[in-house]
Amino acid sequence: MAAALAVFVVYTALAGAGVPQILPSKVHHYAGKDVILVGTVVATRGNAYTAAGMHLVLRDPSGSARVPVVYHGTVPDLYKVGRVVVVNGKLTDGRFLADKGSLSTKCPSKYAPAKSSKT
Repeated sequence: MAAALAVFVVYTALAGAGVPQILPSKVHHYAGKDVILVGTVVATRGNAYTAAGMHLVLRDPSGSARVPVVYHGTVPDLYKVGRVVVVNGKLTDGRFLADKGSLSTKCPSKYAPAKSSKT
């Protein structure tokens, strides 16, 4: 699962038109620049609809690097701790400030091995 996600991130970053898609372990290389951050939610608190926003922590799907994220806006129904999410924004003063309304979840079935047709 983690290897497939890493390949997806690298492919999308290279084939994409402009904004790089990166993992939490690489976000410090892009401080102050717009990026698309992909990571697994390991903690969440707060309310995305308040001035303080929702605070979440994203981790590399296959590693231990983490980055704090501040988000405002709509929260997807499938959002929860353990889910792989994608958010647009930029790293500022050690925190990733997400663009309003940019949070989306990745479908876990895209990264799971195919089930055998044998029953």
